[in-house]
Amino acid sequence: RRIVLTASGGPFLSGDHDLTTVSPGDALAHPTWDMGRKVTIDSATMMNKGFEVIEAHWLFGLPFSQIDVVIHPQSIVHSMVELVDGAILAQLGIPDMRLPIQYALTYPERLPAKWPRFDLTRPWDLHFEPPNYERFPCLRLAYEAGAAGGTLPAVLTAADEVAVESFLEMEIAFSEIPTLISGAMDSHTPGEFIGTDGSLSLDSIIGVDSWTRQYCRQIAG
Repeated sequence: RRIVLTASGGPFLSGDHDLTTVSPGDALAHPTWDMGRKVTIDSATMMNKGFEVIEAHWLFGLPFSQIDVVIHPQSIVHSMVELVDGAILAQLGIPDMRLPIQYALTYPERLPAKWPRFDLTRPWDLHFEPPNYERFPCLRLAYEAGAAGGTLPAVLTAADEVAVESFLEMEIAFSEIPTLISGAMDSHTPGEFIGTDGSLSLDSIIGVDSWTRQYCRQIAG
């Protein structure tokens, strides 16, 4: 029936922070994961989960209406599949990316591993809640770009890279990351890059990427 992707919610989930004034250091202080700067900021804006939604669409051939996101701060449940009878199958484990990376490399086999195990004897609290699209508009933008298709996902990814870089360089505020991305999406004219027959070539994608970066750098500057 649907795929459910879990998101930690990043460092600003609680709503205690004013997103117009948070610093790069605040955004890089992820409560669960130790990641690179780009991915950590994407987690703070929830754009990383938006990218995963688009990936799931292409990997499993499901429409975006059948791909949902839920907030799960403990990061114990990594993803879920709801079946047509209402049963939900969940993949649980310690919050350690070595497990899914190993499985990706060895699929469909599973090999022994030496990292810690998920201890079922501990009293775990597994919390789930819907994402706040007003507080995390990047997730909504990813859904919109993915559903529109064509050149818009290329605009989304390029604009996000420039926006995150601009925030880390303290050229824009954290709250202006989705504003910059949204502006690029709204200003983009797909017809300039798509052939008359509706085809989309690799050169077209490269052109979209270049246009988006130039647009965002000009606006950020």
